[in-house]
Amino acid sequence: MSASQPQHLADAPTDTPTVPADVPTLLVKIFGKDRPGITAGLFDTLAAYSVDVVDIEQVVTRGRIVLCALVTEPPAGLAGDLRATVHSWAESMKMQAEIISGIGDNRPRGSGRSLVTVLGHPLTAESIAAIAASITDTGGNIDRIFRLAKYPVTAVEFAVSGTETEELRTALAIEAAKQGVDVAVVAAGLHRRAQRLVVMDVDSTLIQDEVIELFAAHAGCEDKVAEVTAAAMRGELDFEQSLHARVALLEGLDASVVDKVRSEVRLTPGARTLIRTLKRLGYQVGVVSGGFTQVTDDLQERLGLDFAHANTLEIVDGKLTGRVTGEIVDRAGKARLLRRFAEAAGVPLAQTVAIGDGANDLDMLNAAGLGVAFNAKPVVREAAHTAVNVPFLDTVLYLLGISREEVEAADAQGA
Repeated sequence: MSASQPQHLADAPTDTPTVPADVPTLLVKIFGKDRPGITAGLFDTLAAYSVDVVDIEQVVTRGRIVLCALVTEPPAGLAGDLRATVHSWAESMKMQAEIISGIGDNRPRGSGRSLVTVLGHPLTAESIAAIAASITDTGGNIDRIFRLAKYPVTAVEFAVSGTETEELRTALAIEAAKQGVDVAVVAAGLHRRAQRLVVMDVDSTLIQDEVIELFAAHAGCEDKVAEVTAAAMRGELDFEQSLHARVALLEGLDASVVDKVRSEVRLTPGARTLIRTLKRLGYQVGVVSGGFTQVTDDLQERLGLDFAHANTLEIVDGKLTGRVTGEIVDRAGKARLLRRFAEAAGVPLAQTVAIGDGANDLDMLNAAGLGVAFNAKPVVREAAHTAVNVPFLDTVLYLLGISREEVEAADAQGA
């Protein structure tokens, strides 16, 4: 490229200033009651002075607007007139104006870009103060804050620069536990919007129930199933051993109970919204379960899931045999299935999201680009990339940068 040829913006280095560092600029700040025409009016006023726009920021909170415009200084001798005219216009609009002289563009953002999502129910001033202080302690700077949702939880997103994502995630995980809020930290960049496969556990994640317990209730062996589960939790049995032991207790149960169990399954609040929204955005969605295909196949059909895999209860002559058939879906199996689904979907593993609640989900959560512990046991919360501890599955959307307003707008349009 010759010196006389302009550099195309797409070829410009990241954070290259749009104006030279020594060019005088003015920061024009307008604030007051919001109404239609404020932004147009300010820039119409500035247009009379042939200034170039370097940057704009605008936010409206509870009917009050703050509008900031960074512009080049007007030709010599006109800066004072510009100031007087802007103040006069602001006064006519019953607004306040502040104009600050400076040099060049905004200070370049530091290296290391992360997006920090904070969920609270409620979100207290104390918790925000603690999270913000932790960001500062890691060397990070908060560049922008944006509210993603006001219900069923309050969710805000911080754009942070100046510190590495992993360091920030570690620091904020500790602070989040102290404050009782959920915090997710992901690297900023195009890949966040490119996460095109979400895979969930089923029991106590997609649904509120444990399917084996529903079957056990019909077989009258809930206590015995609970004993086996407790032994597994104590480490006396691995998952496969406990699965076989619990399923054996169902021997002789009439196959008609499958339809009854399907009708008893309760979706987790927000599950339909999560899946519907992801599908509208072009995501593919799947489930993996240590439960049974007799339930997951029904969920796949009802919810329009792209992938589903679980263990299969063997049925012979209309009775459960007390055995399972096919590949066992255990902790390692869930991670294998995540990879298999990703390959089938044509999605790199780094662009997948996995959601689960138990130790059986850990390999899958760690293999995914983003592993979300949903109302999980402490060991799972500590090992996952992030944790959600509110009982609404659709809050996972906020971790992907999707706001409640966007969800509601899509629902209203029936998109």
